[in-house]
Amino acid sequence: MATIDLRTEIKEFLSSRRARITPERAGLSAYGGNRRVKGLRREEVALLAGVSVDYYVRMERGGLAGASDGVLDALASALHLDEAERDHLFHLARQARAPGGPRRRRSAVTVRPALQQVLDAITEAPAWICNGRYDVLAMNHLARALYAPVLADTRRPPNTARFVYLDPEAAKTFFVDYDRIVCDVAAKLRMEAGRNPHDEELVTLVGELATSSELFRQRWAAQNVRLHRSGRKRMHHPVVGRLDLDVESMELSADPGLLLTVYTAPAGTATADGLALLASWAAGQEKPATEIQAERSARAPGPPWGVSDAE
Repeated sequence: MATIDLRTEIKEFLSSRRARITPERAGLSAYGGNRRVKGLRREEVALLAGVSVDYYVRMERGGLAGASDGVLDALASALHLDEAERDHLFHLARQARAPGGPRRRRSAVTVRPALQQVLDAITEAPAWICNGRYDVLAMNHLARALYAPVLADTRRPPNTARFVYLDPEAAKTFFVDYDRIVCDVAAKLRMEAGRNPHDEELVTLVGELATSSELFRQRWAAQNVRLHRSGRKRMHHPVVGRLDLDVESMELSADPGLLLTVYTAPAGTATADGLALLASWAAGQEKPATEIQAERSARAPGPPWGVSDAE
């Protein structure tokens, strides 16, 4: 993939969103008997958005440069776009309007020393910083311990998208919700492509994943987008076992394009105990993994009183 073509991005995004909406869902009568298109017709979208058919056709063919914010809002409403999809539409339009063509911007590949200090000050929760390409740029000691499977391949800089799609067996073992993770990763990369379609490293990453992974090709073709937000991530760590973590991701306003992600667990839960064990293991590897696993086994509920394993 030499480039992410902006007009193709716009065309495929709008046509895919149009295809998923039935006339009934849009509040229209399904006139015409045998419909030859999946979802809404172009003239139906134009009607709902309050624009001419010719104007909507031009937009769907990639011509968003002249569309006002009001027209984009009307189009987002007509296509029932969610927050992430609406943001993606506006990103595409901003790129189309850019003087001299789409702006070329490299995603950050380093972090300021002060940000590493912030990470290191977070001592009881895994915390890390990435860019929109999922390059892992900085981590605290707990994040390095948590993401040990992702960091295991030292042949190239760590990137969680590559781990998810190019090392699927390890990723399926590590991420309990692997099927959801692969969808989220592709959707967030697609969101980044709308913000920055000519980031050369992003283009290279998407091309590498598309060439090597049929699963990625399927997820990428779905044209789905997703914001980096809070949520829940379930992992199986090779040393401390199952961890059900609350995730908070936030954009760093002083460093555009960088995301800070922090994993936590409510006090008194098994996952909080697991994070404490992870911290013990990570502290200079003072204890071998076998000792940590023995501690974990000792915390597990034993057999009922008076009942031996032999029984």
